[in-house]
Amino acid sequence: MGHGERTAFENPVIEWIDSRLPIFTMMQKEYGVFPTPKNFNYFWNFGAIAMFMLVTMIVTGIVLAMHYTANTHLAFDSVERIMRDVNGGWLLRYIHMNGASFFFIAVYIHIFRGMYYGSYKRPRELLWILGVAIFLLMMATAFIGYVLPWGQMSLWGATVITNLFSAIPLVGDSIVTLLWGGFSVDNPTLTRFFALHYLLPFVIFAVVFIHVWALHITGSNNPLGIDTKGPQDTVPFNPYYTIKDSFGLVVFLMLYALFIFFMPNALGHPDNYTPANPLVTPAHIVPEWYFLPFYAILRAITFSIDIPFTDITIITAKLGGVIAMFGSILLWFVLPWLDSHPIRSAKFRPVFRYFFLLLLADFIFLGYVGSQPADATMFGLPLSVFGLGATAYYFAFFIVILPWLSKHEKGRELPASIHEAVLAKNKKKAVEISE
Repeated sequence: MGHGERTAFENPVIEWIDSRLPIFTMMQKEYGVFPTPKNFNYFWNFGAIAMFMLVTMIVTGIVLAMHYTANTHLAFDSVERIMRDVNGGWLLRYIHMNGASFFFIAVYIHIFRGMYYGSYKRPRELLWILGVAIFLLMMATAFIGYVLPWGQMSLWGATVITNLFSAIPLVGDSIVTLLWGGFSVDNPTLTRFFALHYLLPFVIFAVVFIHVWALHITGSNNPLGIDTKGPQDTVPFNPYYTIKDSFGLVVFLMLYALFIFFMPNALGHPDNYTPANPLVTPAHIVPEWYFLPFYAILRAITFSIDIPFTDITIITAKLGGVIAMFGSILLWFVLPWLDSHPIRSAKFRPVFRYFFLLLLADFIFLGYVGSQPADATMFGLPLSVFGLGATAYYFAFFIVILPWLSKHEKGRELPASIHEAVLAKNKKKAVEISE
């Protein structure tokens, strides 16, 4: 870039820096004049919102780490000290605590938007895979972060989730011992979880950088799911989408602030405001809400797989649940190859849209199932039966329905270009207004 063409900046300080390190030229190219499809809707705001939330979580996390003590005898009290004695500590903690939930809200919307509009299809397969990797890193970071306050749900959630690895044949017990740093969830567990919770956000930031880099190589998808065919299909990112993203961010922050200032504990579990006690098991151990669909999939597998007519078990119920839970996310990595339909956007695939909306409802229902006790009932039947049915549809959507639709769904005719589609839409609106 240093030997390429560069436009001089009027500001002498910026010009002096840019002539030696063309960082402002790069920013202008990638976030100023970068051509972007002109038909983005507000669902495209959530990538920028997720980036803002990541920075917010890192900044507040660094400050909170200055006052936190990673010791099982002091951790709970150090959090209380942050809330009561540190100047603005209550605000920092509520921003960070609720920020985790709002970060996941933004990312979930970002992911399902990508699924609906086919943003995982060629040439954006690697972009999608990097996004799923970010989601997995977020889940790991959020889980170990939930352990740090060292309340009842922190201790028992860590015990239950880490024990899942013991189901892995041969190496499971060794993995659990490595995670614990001993033979139970204790001080070594807390100290290594704190170290990882501090480190992983920076790993996420690095992967996000590569994710955005990949986006700027392939270009953005759009609601129509068709490629841009020239300058008439695009607008510069700035000022059009910087303003649109800013508006969406302000609305998102208003909802975020509502939780921070008026109901900061609404998304938490009351048991986590009790100091951890290894001698008292909570009546209902439940993870944070953003893990609940996958927790429901884990609990849905209550049966073992045996060799017929023998007493030999191939997969135990515990191992089957672990495989199903991790498999439900790993399926996202191969989604670009499970759905090979040439049309990207669900706007032109009515059958796919029906099954996708059903998947979305199914995912929300799985979240509800995961939030309920294991012995809960619905319509006189065990809720686990409905959880198993919802799990079956989740896997059927990716493994059966998508490949079948790829071969048999015709879809509707695509517009000739983004420009023509936008003009037609504006003309239709003008006619409706005149009438």
